[in-house]
Amino acid sequence: MKITQALFVSGYSSFYFDDQKAIKNGAGQDGFVYLGKAVTDGFRDIRQAGECVSVLLVLDNGTVAVGDCAAVQYSGAGGRDPLFLGANFVPFLEKHIKPLLEGRSVATFLPNARYFDALEIDGKRLHTAIRYGLTQALLDATAQARSITKAEVILDEYQLPFVAAPVPLFGQSGDDRYAAVDKMLLKGVDALPHGLINNVPDKLGYKGEKLEEYIRWLVARVEKLRTRPDYRPSLHIDVYGTIGLIFDQDAARVAEYVAGLEKAAGPLDLYIEGPVDAGSKDAQIEELGKITRRLKQLGSNVKIVADEWCNTYEDIVEFTDAQCCHMAQIKTPDLGGIHNIVESVLYCNANGMEAYQGGTCNETDVSARACVHLALAARPMRMLVKPGMGFDEGMNIVYNEMHRTLALLKARRS
Repeated sequence: MKITQALFVSGYSSFYFDDQKAIKNGAGQDGFVYLGKAVTDGFRDIRQAGECVSVLLVLDNGTVAVGDCAAVQYSGAGGRDPLFLGANFVPFLEKHIKPLLEGRSVATFLPNARYFDALEIDGKRLHTAIRYGLTQALLDATAQARSITKAEVILDEYQLPFVAAPVPLFGQSGDDRYAAVDKMLLKGVDALPHGLINNVPDKLGYKGEKLEEYIRWLVARVEKLRTRPDYRPSLHIDVYGTIGLIFDQDAARVAEYVAGLEKAAGPLDLYIEGPVDAGSKDAQIEELGKITRRLKQLGSNVKIVADEWCNTYEDIVEFTDAQCCHMAQIKTPDLGGIHNIVESVLYCNANGMEAYQGGTCNETDVSARACVHLALAARPMRMLVKPGMGFDEGMNIVYNEMHRTLALLKARRS
């Protein structure tokens, strides 16, 4: 089966693009928007509407495969590609990518995915958002051509065993870090709340006291609202490098503070994502390694999660080989072609690194559903509930897609 027509349609993603550097520098808020000037290249405002570009591939039997090009909320930060705006990229796609798609066979997925992921135009690889959405559409096309699910395409082409169980889900609260937790507990999410601790004075505290207080509240809330006695969610909190800021980037002091949070977490496993932002990949690996080793010396069970500067498959391999953390976030839009997500999970699983198939609130329903199929095949330790910051909408999209797909796969194998 071949592609007869390729279309590219601008749209909105499920959240916003935020200038992380400006927010870390203390930008104030006025309602939902931030005050002050943007400081990251490409940003017009500190917060601006998220965008996507849908890739529609019309096949020669009349069916249409879909993928959504989308980029992370904090584009342009931590070594990531710049802001992705439809007006800038649709003309590029029409000129350079459309001729390469039309007439192409979609009998298999991996050769097509690897071709476009490595493709260079004028000496430059495609923006990660383009590679992300384009390979989603190509996976959907192969699944439709073969009349199977996207998960089955991945299982088949990577020769992976089918595991008839859901992947644990991780809910994100955004700034609604109290009411959203109640929603997560009522729906029994496996890990929570992300927390968005991206500001020292309001969220972390200059001595870290506000985060410690929040963790104690989380534990009490789990105890109060748990719907079954064996429900024991992990606490996974993203601090965006702010702990490093209050301890002058001193890895030993960061580790000692993080170890102290274990007491506040009580019986719940605690993961701290991005305790420092060292400004480059090599420095990040080094600093996270110091923190992780110091935690081991202290006998702490708190786990460190890599995020910033761990963007590509190659980065994930480096962080894993260095064993500088306990878990790596595989931030799905940052990896470009979605086969890199599968291969990153498989590499982590084979090399003693917990794999968190993450992403961003700034994705779409299409990209979130595609990621469910990747996770069911590759089996990360947890997957992010996405898109959006409302939790319920993302939970509906991800949970239902996962369980529908599992039911179908089980039925086919029974």
